[in-house]
Amino acid sequence: MTISAETLVNVSPDISSLPTIFHQINQAVEDPEITFSEIARIISGDPSLSGRLLRLANSSFYGFSSKIETISHAITIIGMGQLRDLVLATTVVRQFKNVPGSIIDMESFWKHSVACGLTARIIAVYKKEFNSERYYVLGMLHDLGRLLMLLNIPDVVKDSLDSCANDKKLLYKIEKETLDFDHAEVGGELLKKWNLPASLIEPVRYHHNPSVARQFQMETSIVHTADLIVHALELGNSGDSFVPPLDPKAWEKIQMPSSMISHIVDQVNVQFPDVVRTFSENS
Repeated sequence: MTISAETLVNVSPDISSLPTIFHQINQAVEDPEITFSEIARIISGDPSLSGRLLRLANSSFYGFSSKIETISHAITIIGMGQLRDLVLATTVVRQFKNVPGSIIDMESFWKHSVACGLTARIIAVYKKEFNSERYYVLGMLHDLGRLLMLLNIPDVVKDSLDSCANDKKLLYKIEKETLDFDHAEVGGELLKKWNLPASLIEPVRYHHNPSVARQFQMETSIVHTADLIVHALELGNSGDSFVPPLDPKAWEKIQMPSSMISHIVDQVNVQFPDVVRTFSENS
């Protein structure tokens, strides 16, 4: 069998479909007659998910002045659409909970993902982008393809990591040279298999090459820039030994003054400890 990004997704039946809870919530959110209490009842049927969402709602991620004690209260403040995005992020973390940590430190991987999501969301808020939570989800999902590669072709991933460290080359370029595709393409195929919207698929698929994105260049450019900032801050690591270069077209697309970088870093440093605890495996 020829290895391709698509075949890696198709040979992973436990990963290639999202949990039922996400589909239930997604369907409920699309129902114009649904009530907050009905959606809260669906979420409350999953204690682990409920706990994580409440911890996130009460973290510095939102910074609400009063304590949010129920899922219904969280929905009224955050909104149903935004809550669906956060549910997606939390269920995806659980999908990959059994990935072995012998090749890549999984705690460090998720720290990088959380930090990238936080940074993307902060940039999106600055840009006044609609539904900034989806940018957090994009950051959380951007490197998922590498986890799928770890599950199916661990030896190739290990060799790529060794080459990255020894030859001082970018990891995604080594993947491309070795396999004719990289983890970003695998991630895009996985999100496509999950029937997620193109607004999520394209930024994940092209986060290393945002100028190639066609429909969602702003989203892709923001995730690309967030990824570089987080690499520079060394908040976790998804396998790379070096900070990837910034695509000038992405920076031009965002139109963010350089003076904003220190402000973004300050916000990430404040929110990161809270949010990373929310997604820790033992919480």
